[in-house]
Amino acid sequence: MLRSLSRQMPRSRRSSAFDLPTSSHDRHDHRHWWARFHTRRTLRLAVFALACFFAIRIFFGLDSFLTYFNVADDGKPPLYGKYHKWELQLPQHNPDLPFPEGRHGQYIWMANHVHGSGWGNAMQEHLLNAHLAYKSGRALVFNNYTWNKDGSDYSEFNGHLIPSRIPLAALIRGPAAGGPFPPGDPAPRAVVKEYFDEVCPPSERTVIMSDEVTNAYESDSHAGRVLDAWVEKLKSLPRCVEINEASAQIFSIWIFGSKRVLGIWESLKKSPILTEFRWSQLIEDAFLSNRHLFTDVSWLSRLFSYGSAYPYDMIPGLLAIHVRRGDFEGHCLHFAKWSSEYNGFNQFPELPDHFEQPPTAGWGEATKEGEQIYLRHCYPDIQQIVQRVSEIRATPAGKGLKDIYIMTNGKKPWVQELKDALKKTGGWNKIASGRDFTLTKEQQYVAQSVDMLIGERAQVLIGNGFSSLTSNIVMMRMAKDFPPDSNRFW
Repeated sequence: MLRSLSRQMPRSRRSSAFDLPTSSHDRHDHRHWWARFHTRRTLRLAVFALACFFAIRIFFGLDSFLTYFNVADDGKPPLYGKYHKWELQLPQHNPDLPFPEGRHGQYIWMANHVHGSGWGNAMQEHLLNAHLAYKSGRALVFNNYTWNKDGSDYSEFNGHLIPSRIPLAALIRGPAAGGPFPPGDPAPRAVVKEYFDEVCPPSERTVIMSDEVTNAYESDSHAGRVLDAWVEKLKSLPRCVEINEASAQIFSIWIFGSKRVLGIWESLKKSPILTEFRWSQLIEDAFLSNRHLFTDVSWLSRLFSYGSAYPYDMIPGLLAIHVRRGDFEGHCLHFAKWSSEYNGFNQFPELPDHFEQPPTAGWGEATKEGEQIYLRHCYPDIQQIVQRVSEIRATPAGKGLKDIYIMTNGKKPWVQELKDALKKTGGWNKIASGRDFTLTKEQQYVAQSVDMLIGERAQVLIGNGFSSLTSNIVMMRMAKDFPPDSNRFW
């Protein structure tokens, strides 16, 4: 749909330099010899330039060529303005549409949606909120993926500038981001906050605290029970509902961090929120332009970017491994202190790997042995990674594996050391990581989603059971009925 905007732009008239002659007089060449020579030379230069273009397209990628010569680059992160503009132009943003949309439609705005968290956490909450809106017959009101709500364009993270907000259209497509529902489904489409403000001004809103509902069920209720309670409540409220910004999230971190989230699975798996889910064009383009690094791609496909990333079928022979580095070691030790479980969607009973928490030394205190157990599963070193890859490769699900893609935030020297160690085990064709990719500036700040798309399509995934990024990938793979034993953990 984003491409449709470009179609509306006027195209320049093509030059007539190569038009066919229109009269017998035109067929006779009365030009001076230097003009004829000049034409032949120009033709040779044009052929040479075309050959250079194709060479760049094949070996380096057009995007890297254009990025390299982007003299307008001011060094700051992109603000993704065109994506938000596209969201504002969605066809459902029309007050004159009939019920259940338009000025008489029913809406739910979760002003308390998570912010300041990684995309993995924000994405899992957003999908469940979207499913709740769908089940209640209301249009979801969505906003940007937000790191900082203070109104600034940029925020600082680990010493680097990042966008404070990224429109969902730069990340995902489908009903959860304003896309259409399947034909015949009367559900109202999701809308942006600006449109909600128009059809549901503050004077017409019912604002509630989330504990008005959460206090009605047991604190340890599973996500399915939470869903049912909220659907029942929302069906009794007026058409414009806002969850107070100061409220706790409807689906809490305690739900996502335990088996309790699996209580919603049977409902969520069949929901258009998942069945119609798709990554954004920006993400799919990044996948297509870099796929030759981690799987076999014909030269013709590379030349013309032939093919599509969708549907997200399994890529035979590809092993995707998720290896967290950086500050995640501290998170792993924190998990050890509080005897944390795997994330909820990493605890499907059909999965072959289950984590048993070791005994603790007391309240909020881990034993040294317990810390090492957590680190092995949460922050494995290179030797442990290589050993685990060899183990999984020897399983029935690992038969035919020949390429490796490493999803990691590790620094380049460490990643290269890991690649060298894996290569020494033999039998691998391609070993790559996102550090090898050529990405546009807009793609660089959403690269986690590129990782998710690749992990979603791998023949086998070895993920981090404590990571929301891994659990989102596992959720998508299970939704497509990939073999459970193709989802493994460290």
